[in-house]
Amino acid sequence: MSPRVHSGLERLLAGEGGINLSGRRVALIGNPTSVDTSLRHAADSIAQLGSLVALFGPEHGIRGDAQYMEAVDKESGGQGVPVYSLYGATEESLSPSDASLSGVDVVVFDIHDVGSRYYTYVWTMVLAMRVCARLGIDFVVLDRPNPIGGTLVEGGWIEDGFDSFVGLRSMPNRHGMTAGEIARWAHRQEGLDLQLDIVEMQGWDRQMAFADTGLPWVMPSPNMPTPDTALVYPGMCLLEGTGISEGRGTTRPFEISGAPYVVADSLVKALQQEELPGVGFRACSFTPTFDKYQGELCVGVQQHVHDAERYLPYLTGVAIVWAIHKLWPGEFSWRSHAYEFVSDIPAFDLLAGGAVLREGIDAGASLSELAETWKAGEEEFRRARQEWLIYP
Repeated sequence: MSPRVHSGLERLLAGEGGINLSGRRVALIGNPTSVDTSLRHAADSIAQLGSLVALFGPEHGIRGDAQYMEAVDKESGGQGVPVYSLYGATEESLSPSDASLSGVDVVVFDIHDVGSRYYTYVWTMVLAMRVCARLGIDFVVLDRPNPIGGTLVEGGWIEDGFDSFVGLRSMPNRHGMTAGEIARWAHRQEGLDLQLDIVEMQGWDRQMAFADTGLPWVMPSPNMPTPDTALVYPGMCLLEGTGISEGRGTTRPFEISGAPYVVADSLVKALQQEELPGVGFRACSFTPTFDKYQGELCVGVQQHVHDAERYLPYLTGVAIVWAIHKLWPGEFSWRSHAYEFVSDIPAFDLLAGGAVLREGIDAGASLSELAETWKAGEEEFRRARQEWLIYP
């Protein structure tokens, strides 16, 4: 079956989108998702359109083999050009250095995002845009689908002082935008003096599930194996800010969660009582091969989404944290060590965009009371984002 959607890369290779790389010195920000429908990597294709002079890899590396928050110090790409990491051991490493962009005429960004504010690739894009604006280097985004759709928005704003690499600009946890739309938004909001071009997709509309696009799914990171993972991620990434396992070290990360002290039937009952839309819960046990509780038997739940249009991933993720905290307050813990280069703010607060949610859970607020804390920001963003949307 031919794909219904033509990505920005496909349109660039077809000579569409108004971008000509011939005779220009090009740097590509990419990873394993930077492929066309024949699975040929953008680095190989772009090298034939212009002069590829550098490659940049985001978090997880240009090969996508590094685990989350694992510094990538040395990269190799196999195209015979310098390869630079944009996720090293320091916060400064997140932006391309002036030296790495020496002699570059245009930076091309082609990475598949997953539609959640925590996912760092779009922030790598924004940081690179800032540097290119300062250096007078053009910037091109080859747009790709939001795999969890472009209509639903869920979660609140980021409060002042809580911005980080899991949210450099204030937006809900599920934003419903593409990388190209976020680039357009950041470009205007930050007033960047930058020549920004977006090679738009053809055939994508905001209601599409990823399966509808006809495009190949390539794992954008080691713990994002399927589009199903991307769907639950806007809520389940919150567990990174707790002592609860989010299922890393298993074959269904983010879909399963738990801890050694959890009693599965009690957790399932508590979640079922909340009547969360579009999802059911199954009691499960798992033994992570790495990360939290490596080698220990964990007990918890697996989410089974049966209605993706009604499903609310952020509410569901909050509900799991809330329920485990409520049922096992003595064993539950918040992550206390540094997260994404920040050590003086709790990781959960960075993920949630402020302290209100964590403080509410600690104070014994009901799930409905917690949900009210993000409704105003959610509604405001839903209206504000209309100005930056590209696709119907």
